[in-house]
Amino acid sequence: MSKEIQIKTERLLRLISQAGLGGILINSQPNFSWLTAGGRNATDLSREAGAGTIFLRRDGKRFVLANKIEMERLLTEELDGQGYEPVDFAWEEEKGNPNIIAHVARSLTTESLLIGSDLISGEDVRVIEGDIARARYQLTEDEIERFKSLGKDAGQAIGTVGRQLEPGISEREVARRAIDALSAVGAFPVVTLVAADDRLRRFRHPVPTDLQWKKVVMIVVCARRDGLVASLTRIVCDGVIPEDLDIRTRSSAVVNAALFDGTRPGMTGRELYELAARAYREVGFPGEEHLHHQGGAAGYRTRDWVAHPLSTEKVQDAQAFAWNPSITGSKTEETCIAFEDRIEIITTSPDWPSIPIEVEGRAYALPGVLSL
Repeated sequence: MSKEIQIKTERLLRLISQAGLGGILINSQPNFSWLTAGGRNATDLSREAGAGTIFLRRDGKRFVLANKIEMERLLTEELDGQGYEPVDFAWEEEKGNPNIIAHVARSLTTESLLIGSDLISGEDVRVIEGDIARARYQLTEDEIERFKSLGKDAGQAIGTVGRQLEPGISEREVARRAIDALSAVGAFPVVTLVAADDRLRRFRHPVPTDLQWKKVVMIVVCARRDGLVASLTRIVCDGVIPEDLDIRTRSSAVVNAALFDGTRPGMTGRELYELAARAYREVGFPGEEHLHHQGGAAGYRTRDWVAHPLSTEKVQDAQAFAWNPSITGSKTEETCIAFEDRIEIITTSPDWPSIPIEVEGRAYALPGVLSL
């Protein structure tokens, strides 16, 4: 067992002990990737559930539960050398019994204790996804390196796509190029948004259409690799950048820098939301925080939690964040990792226009608009 997997297993064993559980079932695709250091139990990306479940028993014994279709691939390609004991069953049995995972897990423990789960429900099984998610938040050293590598590759890939765009192509074509560029570095965009011209002002989540861009286009991706997800936004303009777009982008960058500076261990989601709201007022765009969420904690989901007025979630050391402040008609977005004494932006695009912002003596660089 690698050091990374050992650390994560120990976190879950502490949770099992504190909650008085007989074990924990891990089935969701993000949690499976987290616990296995990038393994995939995904075959159908339209579902949250994966085709394979890990059962960590109270005594530390680890099992993988899956139907006979999936088991060999999981053991060979996703869990090789990790020491899981396989427990399989017929796919017909799985289809005929929606509670089969809970029943199998119960058969593997003699203690009459509840079993925790991230997704699976059933008799004597309690969903504790919130607690499991919190065990994910602090990145290990190996995860930090993988995340930095993903951010570097994603930033470079989307930066290259942006520099090679030409007016007249459709939003769908822009999206295709972004998807292809990320695929070339082994990443898959779980979110791909593109807004051309007026759609940039009208919609905060612009699903690509056949509209051809003329003056301005925005690309948004959330790229996943090894389970980790890095998010970024880039805006491209044909020719001279309109003054209004420049002002709104620079103002968004100021809000983003304020959020970066505030992302310190111990800060709550509520405090960060209030910080963003204050920054919008100070740059002359009060109330923009009500028109779109500002982002929040990231990792194995696009956002583990979002900053909002009632959020009590706290920033942890070595936790990833993706902030995406937007002012109608523009937006900035980068992914960073927060440490005790600093944040490190991981999704920068080489040679992309940069907006330097200083907050309390600390310098941050946010992406500006690229003029072709």
